[in-house]
Amino acid sequence: MKNNLLLTCLVLFQSVLLAQESIPPHLEGKIQYPEFNLHPYMGVIDTDNSVLTYNPDIDYKVVVDVYDKIKDSTQLASPLREVGRIYNLNVANGVPKDQLNMVVIVHAYAVYSVLNDEAYEKKFGIKNPNSDALKSYSKAGIEFYICGQNLGMYNIPQEDLANEIKIAISAKTAFINFDQLGYSYLNVNQD
Repeated sequence: MKNNLLLTCLVLFQSVLLAQESIPPHLEGKIQYPEFNLHPYMGVIDTDNSVLTYNPDIDYKVVVDVYDKIKDSTQLASPLREVGRIYNLNVANGVPKDQLNMVVIVHAYAVYSVLNDEAYEKKFGIKNPNSDALKSYSKAGIEFYICGQNLGMYNIPQEDLANEIKIAISAKTAFINFDQLGYSYLNVNQD
């Protein structure tokens, strides 16, 4: 009896997870991916928005806070997925790519999501599922900084990081710097 209950719970849990990874049928054909299409939920739903559209007088500067633990080491980390979605939303809203400046600050347990493939495989047993996103984002001009304090605390050597990652002395000092430079802060974490 206990085994049947456990099996039923496991199947239901997997169904919920799978459902979250696909777009609901009512949205099929109504979503666009202006730049990044690395996950179904990076898409932008077509709307008839006529307010708060691209304004050439605004500097579009965003600093994204990424600190979530890795919930599924085999999938693109949800905060890194949101980086692509934020970019797509702005481009869909008319912001020219050359006027969209995005910075991502990685700290706390999220530091493991930006390991190079060898270090990630050593820790989780598979190639880093975030590698393609990091490369694509970097190619689009999105900059990544990691908290040097967390690297020290978790004993992660610099050579274990993906090539796209730059080391700041701390996440806190990075946020202060980008705030002073006029960047808007976005927290995309679920923890």
